[in-house]
Amino acid sequence: MKFENTLDFAKEMDGNDVLGEFKDEFFVSDEYIYMDGNSLGLLPKSGEDVLMRVLSDTKKLGINLWSKTNPNLFLYQDYLGELMAPLVGCDKDEVTIHGNTTINIHSMFSTLYKPTKDKYKVLLDDLNFPTGRYAIESQIRLKNLNVSDVIKEIKSKDQNMLDEDDIIAGMTDDVALVFLPSVLYRSGQLLDVEKITMEAKKKNIIIGLDCCHGVGALKHEFSKWDVDFAVWCTYKYLNGGPGSTGALYLNKKHHHKDPGLAGWHGYVKDKQFDLRNDFQNAHNAGGWQTGTPNIFSMAPLEGSLKIFQRAGIDRIRDKSLTLTGYLMYLIDENLSQYGFSVGNPRDDGKRGGHVALVHEDAIRINSAMKENGILPDFRFPNIIRLAPVSLYTSFEDVYNTVQIIKRIMEEKIYEKYENKRATVA
Repeated sequence: MKFENTLDFAKEMDGNDVLGEFKDEFFVSDEYIYMDGNSLGLLPKSGEDVLMRVLSDTKKLGINLWSKTNPNLFLYQDYLGELMAPLVGCDKDEVTIHGNTTINIHSMFSTLYKPTKDKYKVLLDDLNFPTGRYAIESQIRLKNLNVSDVIKEIKSKDQNMLDEDDIIAGMTDDVALVFLPSVLYRSGQLLDVEKITMEAKKKNIIIGLDCCHGVGALKHEFSKWDVDFAVWCTYKYLNGGPGSTGALYLNKKHHHKDPGLAGWHGYVKDKQFDLRNDFQNAHNAGGWQTGTPNIFSMAPLEGSLKIFQRAGIDRIRDKSLTLTGYLMYLIDENLSQYGFSVGNPRDDGKRGGHVALVHEDAIRINSAMKENGILPDFRFPNIIRLAPVSLYTSFEDVYNTVQIIKRIMEEKIYEKYENKRATVA
């Protein structure tokens, strides 16, 4: 698409936007342009409606809410999982809504990591969000293994992006499990998961994905790719609200296995209230549930997923690519003379849903943006992440964002701010 550096062009794009109507379905503030949906998505109005419905059911029904609601709240994770499945390309029994990302990494690793004398190493990269490493290293220690002996790290050449060929070269015969992001949280790089998974399968290596920065921005194809497991949160592009319940995918070929972290809610449902001491897990992703579901933290997700159902993930991805493409064009046209550059891949097939705006004074500029009508976020040491989200960001929002940043630089407004990261970045 040939972009133009004018407000009229942005308005024309909005006039032709097939997803433009969805913006009114979210709580969008008039006080700032929201560019942080890759960290915390805006709450949909339908999410509030569902939460209030569940609260009302709780007040009226008490304990009967587990059996007399529609959808049935005792099986709410299955209902939401079925809504989620089309976004990640899998069967409904392979996905469940449960816990949080870190706990789900613990669960999947403890289930699938079976080290032997000759095949015991775990392949990680050095750029992924660190909670995965924290969880995996603790699991390694629980097995009385030496972390430094087990972890095999693929290092980025530029501390910004990963090379798929380097990852594949690292899949030596002693590697038992690979855990990688589908989209890198800082640079927004989208990995060729299908290519990497294909090579892992050739070497009998378990492969898992951290999809927190991908699900909801682009479609994943877990069944097609034949990945073994994946985990992701639901409060970023999926708009489930702060701390909303996590999600996990487990390939059906593993459903016969015993969960590494077992709990009563993973029990076969028609026998769960027999309350027997012998554990019989359900042979689907729900068998990896542990405790009673966090219903209030799941309810807003229902409203959001029904919006995704109407909007369609393919249309969402198409608009996301156009929005981020437009944003990069405007950065080149308006901000390059002030020392800004784009730190994410420009190829449509290699970037996720956000733009990594790079500047040596990113901390102070990020602070100035927050005080001048834009909500972005900062990632150490020099990246301002800007996420124009298809469901509630307009092309005019993108245009105005760049104009505000330009004014901040022209008037040197950022110089008033301390070069110090806030507690929450």
